[in-house]
Amino acid sequence: MTTHRSTPSERFDRNVQRRSAHVLKQRVLEQQREEFEKALAWAAEQDAIERAAALIVSARRRYLLGYGKSLAYASMLATDLSAGLSGVHLVGDGSLRALDVLGDIRQGDLLVAVSMSRYRRETVDVATAYVRHGGDLVLITDADDAPLTAVATTSIVIGTESASYASSPTSVVLALHLLATLTIASSKGAGRRLHVRDELAAELGLYAENDDQN
Repeated sequence: MTTHRSTPSERFDRNVQRRSAHVLKQRVLEQQREEFEKALAWAAEQDAIERAAALIVSARRRYLLGYGKSLAYASMLATDLSAGLSGVHLVGDGSLRALDVLGDIRQGDLLVAVSMSRYRRETVDVATAYVRHGGDLVLITDADDAPLTAVATTSIVIGTESASYASSPTSVVLALHLLATLTIASSKGAGRRLHVRDELAAELGLYAENDDQN
């Protein structure tokens, strides 16, 4: 899969400008329906997500990397993985610097990088350095010829076509949801960790829904 790498302004001129709200809504909904159907068919036929899940669950420490919009995807995956796995760390949100990760690569560590068009240079540089210094890389991207595909241990390549000015998150979110689900399902300690977290969340009163139980 090779994606035409247009910019948001180019997509705005092509897809959005001078269209009525009703016409634009219908175009986006129809395109997203097609995109989701293609994503379902791809996920059923490919084993890239299973390979990535096996690498993540067997890792000792897992680092999630993304910048720009990809940081939101990396953060979502990190949140879902940390519910059932220990040693899950998000890089690039200000709490953990890429320099610290690169300076402490150990055997069994894994970097999961989310890099979508237009491919932030920080992600490419950090992930390339991580591999160069002996680390393994799982790449989540949107084209077979995207940066980092040549150095990744395994890659999940997801379509992000959209009738909007912004790249579609539909297929990305589906793939990340599947990846987290398969990873947690194959982790021996995930069930116990999830139960402990539920008990601690209730003890600390983290969620408003707990108020109805008092």
